[in-house]
Amino acid sequence: MAAPHEVKLSSADRVLFPDDGITKGDLFAYYERIAPAIIPHLRDRPFTMKRWREGIAGDAFFQKQAPKGIPDWIRTHTFQTFPREGGTRMVDFPIVDSREALLWMVQMHCIDMNAWYSRVETPDRPDFVLFDLDPAEDPGGFAQGVRVAHLIREALAALDLPAYVKTSGADGIHVVAPIDGGATFEETYRFAELLGRRIEAAYPGEATTQWLKKKRTGALIDHRQNGWGKTIASAYSVRPKPGAPVSTPLAWDELTEAITPRDFTMAVATARYEERGDLWAPVLDGGPSLAPALAALEAASA
Repeated sequence: MAAPHEVKLSSADRVLFPDDGITKGDLFAYYERIAPAIIPHLRDRPFTMKRWREGIAGDAFFQKQAPKGIPDWIRTHTFQTFPREGGTRMVDFPIVDSREALLWMVQMHCIDMNAWYSRVETPDRPDFVLFDLDPAEDPGGFAQGVRVAHLIREALAALDLPAYVKTSGADGIHVVAPIDGGATFEETYRFAELLGRRIEAAYPGEATTQWLKKKRTGALIDHRQNGWGKTIASAYSVRPKPGAPVSTPLAWDELTEAITPRDFTMAVATARYEERGDLWAPVLDGGPSLAPALAALEAASA
């Protein structure tokens, strides 16, 4: 067996979370410990680097192109991309397939770990449908998001689709429905849109698909995050928020109005994984075809 590659950590004492005193070394230690849980969710997926050189008090920048000097043992894969400013560009995306690659990303000042919904072998075929819940910015917002997440779960169950949930680690909730890889991004987008609008119509004021915040009432079910090249903060990813909260998989009976995203610190997430394993492991196994559920929604909306 080949010896593992060494990642040297520099500036371990640099404070990345000033209100909490959490350092780059603390972040490195967390990812080193949680690597067995997070790597399966990043493996074989194009990775976008979000770099916080000055910590969360400074600005971050996104880097899709693997930087110069990336170790030759970190795999890359080239895709044609279509920047917002127009034209096309070939980009060599890094692939985080190992503990050492993960730790190298921390050395490069990545706090959260963001990867595609699809894999390098099947870039046009997502592994899941994402429902990204963005609760209202008020004291009861997250509790409302919890209620809407359970409504999504019930709606998916009625369509014979499984559902898994995690805190986003920021202020929201991620619900995913793993599928068999046969659907396109256009189909997952359409499915999430139709299901979101169905819930919005049934529970006005509780759930919404309205993008503009000034017109929004209720927790946003954001179907727009289903798209080619979109990324999601991985399960077990630290988020650049005070307290360094972690995007943490939950059992559905744990998702109650009593919790908050800030409850799930690096220490809590690590302890949960070591005690209970990866609650999102089934997501990696895929799920049923999306086609029957999409057809049912299309017929109901006709």
